Amino acid sequence: MNINDIALTMEAGVGVKTAVALLEEFGTADAIYAASAADLVRAGLRETLAIQLVRKEAHKQAERELKYIEKQGITAIASTDEAYPPLLREINDYPHILYVQGDVKALRLRCLSMVGTRKFDTYGQTISERLVGQLAERVPGLCIVSGLAFGIDAACHRAALRHNVPTIAVVPNALPEIIPASNAGLARDILAHGGALVSEYHSNTKDKGDFYIPRNRIIAGLSEGTVVVQGDYKSGAMATAEFAFGYNRILMAVPGRATDQTANGPNLLIKSERAQMVCSGEDIIRAQMWDLNEPEVGPRPTPTQVPISADAAGLWGCFRGGDAVSVDALADLTALDYSTLAPLLLELEFAGKITRLPGGLYQRI
Repeated sequence: MNINDIALTMEAGVGVKTAVALLEEFGTADAIYAASAADLVRAGLRETLAIQLVRKEAHKQAERELKYIEKQGITAIASTDEAYPPLLREINDYPHILYVQGDVKALRLRCLSMVGTRKFDTYGQTISERLVGQLAERVPGLCIVSGLAFGIDAACHRAALRHNVPTIAVVPNALPEIIPASNAGLARDILAHGGALVSEYHSNTKDKGDFYIPRNRIIAGLSEGTVVVQGDYKSGAMATAEFAFGYNRILMAVPGRATDQTANGPNLLIKSERAQMVCSGEDIIRAQMWDLNEPEVGPRPTPTQVPISADAAGLWGCFRGGDAVSVDALADLTALDYSTLAPLLLELEFAGKITRLPGGLYQRI
């Protein structure tokens, strides 16, 4: 990756598909910028855009971008680099540049995307934890990919962290900003545990809030398969499913009750035979046709036991079985105010003892 790669993605009028077409024609960004205007026009560019590339009008901006990402600890990977994820390179609208925070080696692991609704429930939370946990026990080199959104995405990232599985979060904005900001702590945990944050957007990108669907193609493109846990008919999870289906990747869905709105999307995918129904990690392994007789590289990590304070241990004793408990109920049980409960709940959540549910509820894992 060099300045020509960055510049190509910063040229006004050169979008993803134009960049892909040019790279398919010339091979590298260096060759594109070495071409004459006539060569570029013959490749399909309009004359004004061809002249713009010959003049290298985006290079000053690209120089500033290189300095910026170095300062921020961000790695830029071009589609022509060896480190670029090979599965993503196979799709017809791959981003030429990936901006990565964290361990770039995670991009070349056995990636599985798991996506779902922001309006998740206890069932979605439980099945996400169950699937990731079962896969962690059986699948070497696994990496969970999702979108760092509220709900199922965050639940799958957290489940991966609890089971010592690297996880990749693909974000719809330029790094190092985290959207939603409330998941910044989760993003830090992902980086601290060998995962990565990924974006296709440079720092000068004007965020108009319409990058969520394009982001979803990267989630699907990075992965050998995609699991839709929960989602309505029209949702980001279903958009990711459409991308995965269009890229000929294995598409899977978790069934739900016909009366639940969050089950509409997965049930439709199963009914239309676009997705395979999965209810366990073993179902996913069979759907993916993973050969688990391969020799494992290095020892399998064991879940890290995070120590908790005596106060947190006392609070944990208030959770019984699988019942969800509200903060108000915990305050009544312990006679603690919210300002005291909040850090203890966070400590238990980080230690993998409890999980947070919608509506201010918490549940023992």
